[in-house]
Amino acid sequence: MIKINLLSEGKRPAAVRKAKTTALLQTQNIGMYLLAVGIVLGIVATGIYWWFLNADVVAQQEEIRAANAEVEALASVIKEVEDYKGKKTELERKIKIINDLKLNQRGPVRVMDHISRALPELLWLDKMTMNASTISVEGRAFNTNAVANFIENLDKVPEFEEPTLKDTSEQAGGVYKFVIEFNYSFAPLADEGKGGAAGSTATPAPAVTPTSG
Repeated sequence: MIKINLLSEGKRPAAVRKAKTTALLQTQNIGMYLLAVGIVLGIVATGIYWWFLNADVVAQQEEIRAANAEVEALASVIKEVEDYKGKKTELERKIKIINDLKLNQRGPVRVMDHISRALPELLWLDKMTMNASTISVEGRAFNTNAVANFIENLDKVPEFEEPTLKDTSEQAGGVYKFVIEFNYSFAPLADEGKGGAAGSTATPAPAVTPTSG
């Protein structure tokens, strides 16, 4: 005869349900553990990221401070350079004024020297007028050849432009009165002297009117 234990068969589903419940609880515990581990890892990762970010910010702030310090140092250097440029410009201006004054003082003397060397025999000057760029001479000669020689001699002076005979007339006693005008410039000679201001142009003193009897 076959005996069937109905009681034990009836109790088996409860045991199965208990096992399933235990497995489910264990799964939930594992999930909570993993979640907790994830949260902790996230917090740690966030902390590490913040630490690196803060270190980068600190480094950038240090670079900014160093750059500001360099800017301040360069600002003082730039100011010194600007002061030097201003002093250099002022010194160059004073040197130019001094050289121009020297040239102006020397100009009329050189003009008189050139004109006196150009005087031929039988001719003398009565008046010479000199302005910024033009010279006018008045004189007398015993013949027209002397006047022509005087003009030719003046034309040989590099600083003098071609002279122009403005007027000539015969006076009593066979004396010829004449007026000659010409432009002049001492700029080429100013360039020759390297000790002076290079490229300076002489500005002669105005109205020199020597007379001779």
